[in-house]
Amino acid sequence: MRLGFIGAGNMAKAIIGGILQAGILPKEEIIASDVSEETRLQAESALGINTTEQNCQSAQADIVFLAVKPVYLASVLREIKETVTEKQVIVSIVAGKTLEWLESELGSGKRIIRTMPNTPALVGAGITAVCPNDKVTEEDLETVLQYLKSFGKAEVLSEAMMDAVVAVSGSSPAYVFILIEAMADAAVAEGMPRAQAYQFAAQAVLGSAKMVLDTGKHPGELKDMVCSPAGTTIEAVRVLEKTGFRSSVMEAMKACADKSREL
Repeated sequence: MRLGFIGAGNMAKAIIGGILQAGILPKEEIIASDVSEETRLQAESALGINTTEQNCQSAQADIVFLAVKPVYLASVLREIKETVTEKQVIVSIVAGKTLEWLESELGSGKRIIRTMPNTPALVGAGITAVCPNDKVTEEDLETVLQYLKSFGKAEVLSEAMMDAVVAVSGSSPAYVFILIEAMADAAVAEGMPRAQAYQFAAQAVLGSAKMVLDTGKHPGELKDMVCSPAGTTIEAVRVLEKTGFRSSVMEAMKACADKSREL
């Protein structure tokens, strides 16, 4: 099985790194193309894979990952359209580009899987939404899921949910980073050294997320467990509700999903 990546940026390197670390494929079976020589050299140095400037070389692989910015995807697909065949599987990680749009650009009959990973893939803790078209076989899907699960979790869902996925997982690391930064700033204001403040804030977020996943309890129930009567936590929660914390998050995610639909 040969894998080709068109685009060798951070997300492509995270996927490749996960595959190599899991021992699913040897590095010799993977090739990545990128217009940037610096990016290609970084991928070669970090991963030991073959790289090329020519997208059509990557497009000859059995499974081809499209890992470029949305603004460049149309020109890339025009470039490789005559190279890809119905025997290959095309996996897009490009935000906002629907299966219908991908099929119209690549031609009918192509096996296409639309995905949306997120940046925690860089540390093996990503989650990827997966949506295949009707040409993709069960075997194709299981193979791609194996690759995607090498750097985190992956779940199949309907394409109608993809804009929600962009908001809830694709873009949400940025929201969480802002939360961690704000928590650390507040701790610094209380006298804690900044490096220590970031560590405490980040570990608290990590541990809280793990509690949700490991216990299976509703987040509201876990919140209530921390909020003692007349205690410090419920006072902080009162202020968060008063200042619109919950509403701000929901409005931000709605704006994110709306933007995804426009791409």
